[in-house]
Amino acid sequence: MAFRVENMSFKQGQEMTFTGKTKSGATKFSINIGHDSDNFALHFNPRFDNGQIVCNSLSGGSWGDEQKDGHFPFQDGEQFKLVLNFTNEQFYIKLPDGHMMDFPNRLGDCKYNHIMVDGDVKQSVMTSSEQDT
Repeated sequence: MAFRVENMSFKQGQEMTFTGKTKSGATKFSINIGHDSDNFALHFNPRFDNGQIVCNSLSGGSWGDEQKDGHFPFQDGEQFKLVLNFTNEQFYIKLPDGHMMDFPNRLGDCKYNHIMVDGDVKQSVMTSSEQDT
């Protein structure tokens, strides 16, 4: 299932919440945030086969270096919630169990308008809100 939102503004100071349910027998899914399908500031990719979360960026159609995290709170066929926010330097990701991880904002922008969820996930819902400062 692919879920794509274009021409929506996700900017610094906002918090984006993704709620979904992994499909039974899931192997992987991804959440991509960027400018278009060739420029992702964040490619968030939980992989069930090896129990890792892989993050990367895509710039001009070329992938950067992968960053892998062995903390894996996702369960096959289970509901999950992720909370994301970012600065022009870092993405901050709150995993379903409350564990925090970060990934560099390699594109360095303070606003993105392309969000895509793909892979073995269903019932995907996305909400955004301003953070209290």
